[in-house]
Amino acid sequence: MNQTICSPQNQSLQNHSHQEHDRQYWDATIETLPRDELEKLQFTRLKQHLIFAYENSPYYHDAFIQAGVNPADLQTLADLRHYPFVDKKVERTRQLVKPLLGDMLAVPERDVVYVSASSGSTGVPTLSPFTAADFDNYQNIQARLFWAAGMRPDDRYVHALNFTLFVGGPDVIGAQKLGALCFWAGTVPSDRLLLIMKDFQPTVTWTTPSYAWHLGETAKANGIDPVHDLAIRRIIVAGEAGGSIPATREAIEKLWNAKLYDFYGISDIYGACAGMCEERKGLHLAEDDILLEVLDPKTHEPVADGAPGEMVLTTLTKQARPMIRFRTGDIVTADRSPCPCGRTHARITVIGRIDDMFIISGVNVFPSDVEFVVRNISGLSGEYRISLFEENHLTRFELEIERDEISTENDQLLLDRLLHDLKLRLGVKPKKITLLPVDELPRSTHKAKRVVDLRSAGDK
Repeated sequence: MNQTICSPQNQSLQNHSHQEHDRQYWDATIETLPRDELEKLQFTRLKQHLIFAYENSPYYHDAFIQAGVNPADLQTLADLRHYPFVDKKVERTRQLVKPLLGDMLAVPERDVVYVSASSGSTGVPTLSPFTAADFDNYQNIQARLFWAAGMRPDDRYVHALNFTLFVGGPDVIGAQKLGALCFWAGTVPSDRLLLIMKDFQPTVTWTTPSYAWHLGETAKANGIDPVHDLAIRRIIVAGEAGGSIPATREAIEKLWNAKLYDFYGISDIYGACAGMCEERKGLHLAEDDILLEVLDPKTHEPVADGAPGEMVLTTLTKQARPMIRFRTGDIVTADRSPCPCGRTHARITVIGRIDDMFIISGVNVFPSDVEFVVRNISGLSGEYRISLFEENHLTRFELEIERDEISTENDQLLLDRLLHDLKLRLGVKPKKITLLPVDELPRSTHKAKRVVDLRSAGDK
C-alpha cells in the first residue's frame, strides 16, 4: 500500500504550477480508488480503529464488553453491525461522567490541541476533541472538498462561518492549505461582510443557504449589485438542506451569478466531511476516513442505495475521540455508483433531520419537502414558515409564505397552484396557508428557523 493511501494527511502542494492548478483531484489516488480497494482500506483501518478504541477509551472498552464484541474478531465490514451505537445522548452523558472531555476520550488530555463545541441547544454543549494529527487530517479533507468544488490557489476566499467554538470555523485553514488567499471574516454583520466583498473582491465564500439568499437581498437593498459589483463566483453552503434543493440552489445562483456547492459537516466528527464536486450530483463523503451506514431508523437494518435512512458514521482514523456507529439523526440517501467526475467515494443527499420530521395523516414530511415546492412556485419569494399544532389528537400544520415583489397574479390562483403542488409532492396539505407581503417573514444570518412547534410535549 502506497504512502498516499496510508497517510492522506501528508498530502500537500509542493508548488503551484499552472499544470497543478488544472489537475482534477486534490489526491487522485485516494479519490478514485476502485470500490473494492477502498473497502479493503476501510476494513484495515476499521479493525485498527476498533482495537485502538477498545484499548484506550474506558467507555468503548466497557461498551464492547457489554455488547459481547471483541474488535479482534472483526472479519468483514458488515460485522460492524454487531457493535453498539452511540448518539448525542451517550456523548453528553459520558462527558458528564468524567469532565471535561469525558471517558470516550482515547488519548491523554495533554495530546488534545483543539476542541469544538455544539450549540448546547439541548442543555449541555458537547465538545469534540482533536489531536494535532486529527486536526491536520481534518484540514486536509477540507482542502480536498474545496478542490473538488473548484477552488484553486488563485482564488480569494472569504470565510463567513462562526469562529466561536464552531467546528466549521477552522475550515478556512483547509482553504489556505490549498493555496487560496483567505479572509477570516467570520459572522460579521451583513453590511461589514458586503464591504469586505466589495473592497477585496473575493471569488469564493461559505455560509448557509438562507444567509446566502439574505446577503444577496441585503446587497441589492443597499445599492450593491451582487453580479456586477462583487466577484463571488462560487458559494459553498452547509448547515441546512437548501443547498441540495434544486430550486433553492438555482435561486441563489441567479441572485449572485455564482455556482453553489453543498457541503455536509457534523460537529461530533469534522467540520465538513462531504461535499459536491463539479458534477453536483450528491455530496462525496470522505470514505477513506469515515465509514458510512444508511439504516432504517426503526429496524436498524441497511437500506438499499437510493432509499432514505438514518446516516450512521464511524471514524476510521480520529484518535482523540473515536466515534463508532454514531447516529447522526440525519436522513439521507446514498449512491455508491461511480460519479461522472471519476471519484469513487459514495455520494449522499441529505433529506432532513429525524427530529425535524413531522407526521401528517401517517405521512412523513420534512421541511425540505415544503421548501422544494415553495421555491418552485413563481410569484413567491421562496421564504416560508411552518407551524405545527395539535387538533383532535393529531398533528396538523399551517404554512406562511410570501408573495414576491413583482408578482401580479391573483392571490387565490397563486394559492391554488401551491396547494396542488404541495399535495402532489407531500401527499398531504396544510390546514391553512397565509400569503404575506414580501419581507414579512424573518431573515436569518445563520440557520433559518423554518418550523415553529406549538404542540405540547405529549403530542409530539
